Amino acid sequence: MGIADDIKHAAEDLAGKAKEATGKLTGNDKLEAEGKTEQVTSDVKKTGTDIKDAVTGDK
Repeated sequence: MGIADDIKHAAEDLAGKAKEATGKLTGNDKLEAEGKTEQVTSDVKKTGTDIKDAVTGDK
């Protein structure tokens, strides 16, 4: 489950970065904030997966 989760979290982070950049370019503060939120959410999920993997011995 580790690699699939890593790919999923990387995709979520990339989508967040794209939203943030689009928001900055268009002056859309809401879109920029959504992008930042998606990146933070992705980081939290990745950390949770890393902890789970460390406990279960995966990876």
